[in-house]
Amino acid sequence: MCGSMRWLRYISLICAMSLSVFCLSAQTESISADLAGAAQTVEDPVGHETETEVDVAGILFGHIGDSYGWHITDWKGKHLTIPLPCIVKSSTGWHVFMSSKVEHGHEYEGLFIAEEGRYEDKIVERKPDGTLVRPFDISITKNVCSLIFSSVLLVVLVLLCAGWYRRHGEEDKAPGGFAGLMEMLVMMVHDDIIKENAGPEYRRYAPYLLTAFFFIFLNNLLGIVPFFPGGANVTGNIAVTLVLAMATFLAVNLFANGHYWKEILRPDGPIFLKFPLPIMQTIEIFGIFTKPFSLMVRLFANILAGHAMILGLVSVIFITVKLGPVINGAMTVVTMLFGVFMDCLELLVAFIQAYVFTMLSSVFIGLSRQTEH
Repeated sequence: MCGSMRWLRYISLICAMSLSVFCLSAQTESISADLAGAAQTVEDPVGHETETEVDVAGILFGHIGDSYGWHITDWKGKHLTIPLPCIVKSSTGWHVFMSSKVEHGHEYEGLFIAEEGRYEDKIVERKPDGTLVRPFDISITKNVCSLIFSSVLLVVLVLLCAGWYRRHGEEDKAPGGFAGLMEMLVMMVHDDIIKENAGPEYRRYAPYLLTAFFFIFLNNLLGIVPFFPGGANVTGNIAVTLVLAMATFLAVNLFANGHYWKEILRPDGPIFLKFPLPIMQTIEIFGIFTKPFSLMVRLFANILAGHAMILGLVSVIFITVKLGPVINGAMTVVTMLFGVFMDCLELLVAFIQAYVFTMLSSVFIGLSRQTEH
């Protein structure tokens, strides 16, 4: 048994290293294509062609941020992009079109993507006086498309596992392969997180908490993969983490018992901290909103920082080209080693952030269901 577990650890380590090297190579290729596409040549006063500085920050934020199309790569000077549907309501009514109609400076029915200013990278409408305004925009962007894909994928994976259990009885041996892996993760989250922290009525909250864990974990993993259908920064988007935090906020406060609200509105403590100025009550009410806020910012900041750090490391390879082949070669080796380490770390962070969000949500729910001792 010990020997098999040792081999399992070795195999897991090799798989993690291989995936990290593969992802880092794909990220390097992607940024290389973007840098090549972003570099422009201009003529100096003497007439020689010189290459302009590449906007590395713009390219990094382009990889991390959202977009109206799903950019794959650049091939022979052409952008390979999957167009996505744009749905906007301007002053002239509703418009439904593909993002390819407004990309690269094109304009469609008075709508175009702003390249700078307050509405940079957003669809805007130009008024007769020349001012730019944002129309009502419910477009299917890259993050939205990835969100739909990951949700469908998660449902399919769960249904596949459920199909295995429908075909087997309780007396059969434990499942192997993917079904066994899913069972291990479900039992870990259910027994070690939900059952331990959500209180005696943990069963009613288990569906939401399990869904939150696997949703965050799957999107974290897809965000590490730098090519289609991965690469979207879903859990590094503040709007997504806001919705997740709001779901926990509603689960805590809508189903809280009387003891929870008593501790907030009539907390124990010295009377001078509660009357005439309700200092204790103010602090407790403020704490109702700081808990989901911390959930939102923690997940958003950790995932965004991880993506930015890896992309920044890869960009060092191209930034040091002008310093000569020796320095560039040395920095390439150092960057690749650190990049593989960071990609391995990101695999761990993908799991840890899903674990922490689910655990803290369970703790907050458990505190709202406590009774007086």
